[in-house]
Amino acid sequence: MSESELAGGVEVEAAVERLIFVRADEYTVARLASDEHGKFTAAGAALAGVQPGSVVLLAGRWVQHARFGSQLAVRSCECVLPSHIRGIRMYLGSGLIRGIGPGLATAIVEHFGAETLAVIDAEPERLTEVTGIGAVRKDKIVASWIGQKMIRDLMVVLQGFGISPLMAAKIYTEFGSDSMAVVRKDPYLLIEKVRGIGFAIADKIALASGVAEQDPKRLRAALSDRLEAARRDGDCYMNRTHLLVDAARLVGQDRELVRIELEQLAADRAVILEPDPNPGLEDVGPPATVVFAKTLHNTERALATAVTRVLHADSDVPVAARRRAETLDADHPDLHEGQRAAVGMALTHTVSVLTGGPGCGKSHTVKTIAQIVKACGGRVTLAAPTGKAAKRLAELTGMRAMTVHRLVADLPDADPDALFEDSPLMADLIVVDEASMLDVFLGLKLARQVPPGTHLLLVGDVDQLPSIGPGSVLKDLLRVPDVARTELTHVFRQGEGSSITTNAHLIRAGRMPNPRTSEFWFDEVEDPAQVAERILEIATGRIPASHGVPPSDVQVLAATRRGATGTVELGRRLQERLNPADPDKAEHWAGTSVFRIGDKVMPIRNDPNKGSAGIFNGTTAVVSDLDPQSRTVQLRTDDGDIAVYDFDELDDLLHAYAISVHRSQGSEYPYVVAPLTTETGPLMLYRNLLYTLVTRAQKLVVLVGQRRALEIAVHNAGRARNTALAQRLQAVLDGTSASR
Repeated sequence: MSESELAGGVEVEAAVERLIFVRADEYTVARLASDEHGKFTAAGAALAGVQPGSVVLLAGRWVQHARFGSQLAVRSCECVLPSHIRGIRMYLGSGLIRGIGPGLATAIVEHFGAETLAVIDAEPERLTEVTGIGAVRKDKIVASWIGQKMIRDLMVVLQGFGISPLMAAKIYTEFGSDSMAVVRKDPYLLIEKVRGIGFAIADKIALASGVAEQDPKRLRAALSDRLEAARRDGDCYMNRTHLLVDAARLVGQDRELVRIELEQLAADRAVILEPDPNPGLEDVGPPATVVFAKTLHNTERALATAVTRVLHADSDVPVAARRRAETLDADHPDLHEGQRAAVGMALTHTVSVLTGGPGCGKSHTVKTIAQIVKACGGRVTLAAPTGKAAKRLAELTGMRAMTVHRLVADLPDADPDALFEDSPLMADLIVVDEASMLDVFLGLKLARQVPPGTHLLLVGDVDQLPSIGPGSVLKDLLRVPDVARTELTHVFRQGEGSSITTNAHLIRAGRMPNPRTSEFWFDEVEDPAQVAERILEIATGRIPASHGVPPSDVQVLAATRRGATGTVELGRRLQERLNPADPDKAEHWAGTSVFRIGDKVMPIRNDPNKGSAGIFNGTTAVVSDLDPQSRTVQLRTDDGDIAVYDFDELDDLLHAYAISVHRSQGSEYPYVVAPLTTETGPLMLYRNLLYTLVTRAQKLVVLVGQRRALEIAVHNAGRARNTALAQRLQAVLDGTSASR
């Protein structure tokens, strides 16, 4: 491994021994070894994605860091093949080449010497000369070798576009041997398929590959990118004028050129243009035009049709149960007036909504409804969007509950009449708790599969955050008069957590909470730089010490990912304190995240094939094993299930030391700590976010930050999502059309 002088710097070939630190912006610090320098430290964003064991050619300059001493400030990084025996052995034994561990790497290098890599590349059948390598393992090694070679070639091509090795590896994971063709011929496809690649990166590749600035493909990609950004914000459509302005700005072209491509997309039915279903009161003249992505338009229409089918079906709930609605006053004197109304509603309507704030008796009401139906010989199914919410629902009702994903798993287009007899969907009553979390996609899966005659009761707090995905299903249903609804307003909860409940209702009403109670505490810290440090101190020190609980009982929540008080940076610092690096503990870097045994994690994609019955978005788990040789991470979920993730799948996991308020929906934690700073920006300080945050805590919630930020959040009602489900449902019920 060598070093050569460059103009203003040096070029060094070295082996990566370990990663020390990776920042959210991909700035990476690593420990490397070279023949000339021995062990040394290198730093720079160009190192993003390098893995221990890989050999790299670095260009940069030596600098003297005030705290860490001499290090190489890296300008560029290229993965290369090692040229010395030590480097070859380290590379093969690093886990980058599947089928080879450290022991076998030593045996291979001892057998082939300096020619090892040439043999693997040109004469791979000779690998069977090494004891322990049969035909099957040889094929596995060769396939992995070819894959690594393709990734290296891809890195060389992409490096000129400022794309890190990390992104090159992600592209290869998605497209495999077609990666180079996609990059050269259809780079805009990367936006859709590879997480982390947005329009700016894909556009840079496209322009460098010869795509003209006014190419229709480029303009259409900009339109799609803006519609996708709206979808990520929860919207089902976008105002046409706003879309044209944003897309034209993105590509730096005249709006008229973009308009022509939008009209062509509409002619091709790739997007749908409709009159604005929610015109403002100040609007005069004809409604503005809005634009739907085809998928969202079709999903809303199908959901409206599916809900109508359930609404119009004749009830299958036992007659005896429906008659009990008439004698609730005598039979259930324990119920408040609003609760009795809710019970009667659920027993007599095929679709109904039960809503209300914390402590208003929603769970007791659901339990009563379910018990009546079961006592009269009916079948009841309970479900919730997350595993934690389902578990809590089961504990509160004393009945079995499952996730909505599991309820509708593997039945994307099921015929309700063809469901097997023991399907949980074959019930007289289906109750879905935390229904504010239903987006239009999950809502459609559920509504489409409810058998005719089954009663569907949606339970939730309409003032909490809406779903992570697009739409506002619960709120939209409440805008349709034909959908029965009961809102519980009487607050019962007076025991543990009562001041949390009281303050939550104050926030819900747009009033400032009482900042000093034994269960709700606002720790005023004006300096944003000190907020993160105070949160770490409270979450890992004060609460565990004063309440005698492990730090795992404390959950840190934040409004945003970015910044010193965002989930990424807070999570990294919490991991450093609670599960630091240890020479005796295996770890693996995946992009900007390092995984270790004992880490608190959360899957962010549904996978029905993992675990005993599927792993779903929002499940919380702990890393119970990590094996660099098999390149796998094993998780143990809160329910005790075991799931195994390949290293290539770690993009599907988030560390859960600090999570967004959105991702906390459907879960409750004994202790919650959260930052509130104006640094977050007014768009991320709004009432239902704060309200949702506070209602996640069971025993104590601590808010840390500026009083001004708390005031903004309490008084900012936020914005309504752009959806048309209510109008489509009303149109179907009126016997017109599901579209406008």
